Amino acid sequence: MATLVAVEDLHVDFDTPTGRVEAVRGISFAVERGECVAIVGESGSGKSVTARTLVGLAGPAAQVRATRLELADQDVRSYQPRDWRRVRGRLAGLVLQDALVSLDPLRTVGAEIGEVLTAHGIVSRRERAGRVAHLLDQVHLPEPERRARQYPHQLSGGLRQRALIASAIAGEPALLIADEPTTALDVTVQAQILRLLAERRAAGVSLLLISHDLAVVSQVADRVLVMRDGRIVEHGPTDRLLRAPTHPYTRQLLAAVPSATSRGRRLSAVTEVSPGAAPPVRPALPTRPEIRPDDTVLDAGGLTKRYGDQTVVRNVSFSIARGETLGLVGESGSGKSTVARIVAGLLDADAGIVTFEGTLWAGVPERARRPLRRKLQLISQDPLSSFDPRYTVGRVVAENLDLDVGRSDRRDHVVDLLRRVGLGADLCDRHPRELSGGQRQRVAIARAIAPRPALIICDEPVSALDVSVQAQVLDLLAELRAADGTALLFISHDLGVVHHLSDRVLVMHDGEVVEQGPVGDVFTYPRHDYTRSLLDALPTLVTAGRP
Repeated sequence: MATLVAVEDLHVDFDTPTGRVEAVRGISFAVERGECVAIVGESGSGKSVTARTLVGLAGPAAQVRATRLELADQDVRSYQPRDWRRVRGRLAGLVLQDALVSLDPLRTVGAEIGEVLTAHGIVSRRERAGRVAHLLDQVHLPEPERRARQYPHQLSGGLRQRALIASAIAGEPALLIADEPTTALDVTVQAQILRLLAERRAAGVSLLLISHDLAVVSQVADRVLVMRDGRIVEHGPTDRLLRAPTHPYTRQLLAAVPSATSRGRRLSAVTEVSPGAAPPVRPALPTRPEIRPDDTVLDAGGLTKRYGDQTVVRNVSFSIARGETLGLVGESGSGKSTVARIVAGLLDADAGIVTFEGTLWAGVPERARRPLRRKLQLISQDPLSSFDPRYTVGRVVAENLDLDVGRSDRRDHVVDLLRRVGLGADLCDRHPRELSGGQRQRVAIARAIAPRPALIICDEPVSALDVSVQAQVLDLLAELRAADGTALLFISHDLGVVHHLSDRVLVMHDGEVVEQGPVGDVFTYPRHDYTRSLLDALPTLVTAGRP
């Protein structure tokens, strides 16, 4: 096999106001033609910086050094912006993890994809619209001609991610760098995208996959590189590394994957697993309060929402008791996030009612909701757009603290909240745009838990997190539920996470609830064909001790 990517002793440093950050510390690896190499590791471990460096997007503040840095036998160490523009899109396509901020908000999806086709002279102007529609159809975007005329904000998270993938493959690159390409996708669409990536590989395309989803990695990758603190701590063939990892950190990652068997147990307490040993017995989570149906925190009845002649939510009803976690699953575009926005009071329903803490919540002026607003918090799937771009991390979190917390104590409270979600005090004075996707998501969670709310609406709260940090956050949410009786409306495409955390689950399809019940019953004995299709599409992580 011919080598497409060759990296030897790569270092990437950044100068920041608090000192130099060594993001990548002397890593070496290669990617052969037609091969898939996966990079896994904690948020901030250097995975995305490595990917961006390969296409000249490490940033103007980056200092890049390497003994060897080659793409298709071309030494790219001295490349200038004009040289990189020839590489990006044609030799190497990049799929970023944050689709909303990666797509131009002022251009339609079709114009975004068409730019790649035009810049590299792939098709004529007359043929461009047809090729764009074909690319959108390739990534299984419904109604491709109509979607091509829409703007990114008009698409759901999953649809935006698919549009971004279409843009990355438009130039038919020899190398596809996919940074969390399935992060925002439900399991059925994820399966479609994985098949698409497999098709590209079969055609000779090389794939560098960055993912925190070890089940996806086990399905796709030939080899795995495990990164921590800017270094590769373990590497090897996928099957060997997942079944018999040798480094303690790799074993820790595998032990932190949530599933039905981890229910009621901590995920983040496991720090060391011996090679060849049986899976550890995880410590039990704190016992949550007894769920009493008469102690309802939120009650939603007959929720319906229309946009023009399209009904996106149809007659959805549910309730959440104090201390209960209600999972909400379904395909991207099924209406999950619309329900979340209605419940949060950010969107008016066309029909139906919502009561929160016994008070009418939906369809009333904001001033009527204001006394209870702090008791209902939202963790959105796109944290960056929910932050004031002028604010530092410390100010983002502090704005949600109780007003009676004195100015001198506020920083201590913020530092404690950041610590609870696995972040350090050094981030207080940085801006969210300077953080990785996983770090921004943890800041959003810290802000949401600051006022000790009665209900948190979690819209894909761990989708951007690697498994070890995801484990910390899931344990934290379980602890909040036990300590404060906090109820959770937990929206996720990750059925393993939902099975681990939820008491009950609602399955949505085309705006309707098609199945609901205790999570164990629904996931073990699904009655609806759609629920069965979700479970069948779920990728399975095969490791030593896990079937």
